[in-house]
Amino acid sequence: MDNITPKVVKIHDVKIDQEYMQWLGEIKARYRNTQIKAAVKVNAEQLLFNWQLGRDLVMRKAEEKWGSGIVEQVSLDLQAAFPESKGFSTTNLWYMKQWYQFYAGAIPKLQQSDGDFQFPESQSGIKLQQLVGELQHAEDSRDHGMTLPGMFMLVPWGHHILILSKCKNIEEAIFYIAKTISGNWSRSTLENCLKSDLYHTSGGAITNYAEKLPSPQSELAQAITKDTYDFGFLSLDEGYKEEALETELEKHLTRFLLELGSGFAYLGRQKQIIVAGKTRTLDMLFFHIPLNCYIVVELKTIPFQPEFAGKLNFYVSAVDNLIKTPAQNPTIGLLICSNKDETEVQYAFRGVQTPMGVASYDNVQVKKIQEQLPSIEELKKRIKLLEEELNLTSHSQY
Repeated sequence: MDNITPKVVKIHDVKIDQEYMQWLGEIKARYRNTQIKAAVKVNAEQLLFNWQLGRDLVMRKAEEKWGSGIVEQVSLDLQAAFPESKGFSTTNLWYMKQWYQFYAGAIPKLQQSDGDFQFPESQSGIKLQQLVGELQHAEDSRDHGMTLPGMFMLVPWGHHILILSKCKNIEEAIFYIAKTISGNWSRSTLENCLKSDLYHTSGGAITNYAEKLPSPQSELAQAITKDTYDFGFLSLDEGYKEEALETELEKHLTRFLLELGSGFAYLGRQKQIIVAGKTRTLDMLFFHIPLNCYIVVELKTIPFQPEFAGKLNFYVSAVDNLIKTPAQNPTIGLLICSNKDETEVQYAFRGVQTPMGVASYDNVQVKKIQEQLPSIEELKKRIKLLEEELNLTSHSQY
């Protein structure tokens, strides 16, 4: 017994060296890995239960057999049996049923699809054939060793509910599931990407976000950057300059913010910053709340030129050093010009150290000079009115 009695050692008798620190780091890493595996296993078992209960409500035709209030009744009975559990609300049970219907109901449709179709690598990189096989296996196996698709088990139930509530088809849902896994998205990040419609907008604009920003910030930044902004709410004179474009955008700020997307806060136009004793002005400065970063917007009324990237890089660096706080994420630059060539933009991005995107705009209503001049009929009316005013003035003098 004496041989296994713990030996009391004073802390100052311990020698801490590099080998010990390396070993301690390995122990910590193993324990964290164990925690992750345990959490994944618990999540997988809970999701499997949810899938089975949703399947039972559908396959047993519960509402037809026991009445329209059967889901509420099951909820009450399960809450009474397991009062410590929080997942048996009526709403949650309805989600389980809808979750099962959404994916299992898509199997016949997916089986008719091209089995070799694969989502782009920037999306999920998963073959439909593979997904159909896993879903079909889940259906065929029922309670006998039933398993869900592996990717489903890596996503928390709350995330599944969000995806189920917002996605219109299974391809879109799988995109967000894969993004959640690869980017380790929190629920708030997933919600922001769903709101900004990342599935349809991802990869639209030309950016270097993937290289210059960490995930998931890079995905969300990409999601909020459109390839082309619709400025159809603007009406400008023919040959308008950048100042006129800025002025009109500020006049229609509400419409501009709606076009930019959710999360933008406007901080001002022609924002001045002093660099090396010289005053520089930013066209427009915004702050994006979900991204927790400043966004410098530069406007150009001509097609993209390589030197624009260098100027925007300068402004973004200046904001990072002079305005951004340590608690905020890196500043992003957004150049909106009349047109762009992808090859030119990609070349211009080489050597740029700050995150930036290049987009274009269209649909500005341009008023031609001829349209601004009065017609002959209008001139005749104005001359007649002027003559009448002159006659009245001359009579009043006598």
